[in-house]
Amino acid sequence: MTCDELLKALSDYVDDATVVDIYKEFGAHMAGCNPCTVVVDNIKKTIQLFQEGKPYPMPQAFSDRLRTALKARWDAKFAKKG
Repeated sequence: MTCDELLKALSDYVDDATVVDIYKEFGAHMAGCNPCTVVVDNIKKTIQLFQEGKPYPMPQAFSDRLRTALKARWDAKFAKKG
């Protein structure tokens, strides 16, 4: 299994689909591919955090920078011209 094939079948894997052949191929691929292991682990953690529904507090400085960046992008894209 290549990295591209792994990414195409990723949704079945992280959703715990009962696709035994894919599990075996994923396991074999990830045993020798650290980048794919990191991607799968991060996606699983993201899904778990989403399903738990617990808010994650952001540091105020990060929140301020994010809000400023989002507002700048919004203004650049939707600002009224003229």
